[in-house]
Amino acid sequence: MAAVTKRAAWLAAARPRTLLAAFAPIAVGTAVAAAEGVTRAGIAALALVTALALQIAANFANDLFDFEKGADTEARRGPPRAVQMGWLTRGEMRAGIAAAVTLAIAAGLGLVAAGGWPIALAGVLSLCAALAYTGGPWPLGYHGLGDVCVFVFFGGVGVIGSHYVQAGHVSALAVAAAVPVGLLVTAILVVNNLRDIDTDERAGKRTLAVLLGPRVTRAYYAALLAVAFAVPAALAASGSLSVAALLPLLTAPLALRLARAVGRAADASSFNDALAGTARLAFLFAFLFAAGIAA
Repeated sequence: MAAVTKRAAWLAAARPRTLLAAFAPIAVGTAVAAAEGVTRAGIAALALVTALALQIAANFANDLFDFEKGADTEARRGPPRAVQMGWLTRGEMRAGIAAAVTLAIAAGLGLVAAGGWPIALAGVLSLCAALAYTGGPWPLGYHGLGDVCVFVFFGGVGVIGSHYVQAGHVSALAVAAAVPVGLLVTAILVVNNLRDIDTDERAGKRTLAVLLGPRVTRAYYAALLAVAFAVPAALAASGSLSVAALLPLLTAPLALRLARAVGRAADASSFNDALAGTARLAFLFAFLFAAGIAA
């Protein structure tokens, strides 16, 4: 592969397609705050910056630690990784992780000032999870806990936390709204891990996909999408939200296409297309869901 510039290397390491996942929980949490009449635009912006910085830190850490643990080799089927390809040195990537963490902490301090100790605790746990996902002595992603972490932090912490820091309380609607967001962002990880089952298993990276096997993982992916779409329908049917909450159902055709694509995917290109498509689905669903909640 041709040499790349440092700028292109850093962009590749940041994995811009995955960054859509950072927008989803902040949009939905802020929409719940808007429905309650307590939106704080500046705080919402700080929450988004914090989420993006944490996502980038996690992506940088994954690039470095997966290489060091032998999970990223020339045999991997996903997009090239900066350290594995030699585009960035380990030292450069460690500096990048430190920079992203510093930005997350700086933005997070503003959130702590607004939300107090619950936000400080959520921030510390989020930072630890971002680094411990593939790093440290017992990396979470190597022990089948990646899916749980993604659901908890992108769903629970992302949606409920961004609502709490604006509203000053936890609402039942924020908790319910966190579920589909967490499920769809988890689905992004599922495609990634399904694609990498063979290389992960050889490297001793026991993701949930490795533990379940390809057939069950494909069904698991479809189930995540199905439950995510059921939540807005249930909220509208119960009267918790207006019929506008059904707006995310406009993305159902995309979800059906993705479920079929993941069910058939066999080569790197088809998996990578499904991965990008699932990130788009999570973003579009969250955007429409937020619009429906705030309506």
